[in-house]
Amino acid sequence: MKVIGINGSPRKNGNTAKLINKVFEPLEAEGIETELIHIGGTLIRGCLSCYQCIKLKDKRCTTKNDQFNEIFEKIVAADALILGSPVYFADITPELKALIDRAGFIARVNGHLLRHKVGAGVVSLRRGGAIHAFDSINHLFQISSMFTVGSTYWNMGFGGREGSEVETDKEGMENMADLGRSMAFLLKKLHCCSNEQ
Repeated sequence: MKVIGINGSPRKNGNTAKLINKVFEPLEAEGIETELIHIGGTLIRGCLSCYQCIKLKDKRCTTKNDQFNEIFEKIVAADALILGSPVYFADITPELKALIDRAGFIARVNGHLLRHKVGAGVVSLRRGGAIHAFDSINHLFQISSMFTVGSTYWNMGFGGREGSEVETDKEGMENMADLGRSMAFLLKKLHCCSNEQ
C-alpha cells in the first residue's frame, strides 16, 4: 500500500510539510509506504479548458510544460492521497488548486480513476481561513467517490510564518497522528476486503 502526500506550500520544510510528515509516522509504522511531493512555488499551470483529455482519454493532460502528468501518474497508482496547503487569503495555494482542477477532471473523463481511493486534507494556518481551505480540498475527494478520512478535529495546525511553529501546536500535531492511524486502519480494511474478493 502507498500514500502520496502533496505539499502545496512553497516551503518544502515548513508547517504544511511538518503536518503531512506527522500523518506519515503512524502509516509508516504500519508498513505503509509514503511519498511527499512538493508542488508549492513550482509552475503547475491551471486547466486550460482545451478538452483534449475528453477527446484523447489517455489519462494525461495535454499541457506538458510542467510536472502535472508525472505527479498524476503517482496519484493514480497510490492507494491514498493527502493534500496539504497553507492558507492563502482564506483558501489553498494556487498550485494545489491547479492540481486539483486538472486531476479531478482527467480522473473523471477517464473512468473515475480516483474512485474508492482514500483521501485526507491537511491545512496549516497562522490565523484564519482554514475551514474554507479544508473544504476546497475535500471537494475533490467528494466528487471523485473517494473515502475521506476524519480525525478527532478538523485537520489543521496553527503556526507562524517561519514554517516551524506548527510543531508547538500540541492538539494539531496529535490530530495529525490520529489522522495517520485512522488512514492506516481504513487502508488495511480496504486492502483486506479487496483480497477476499
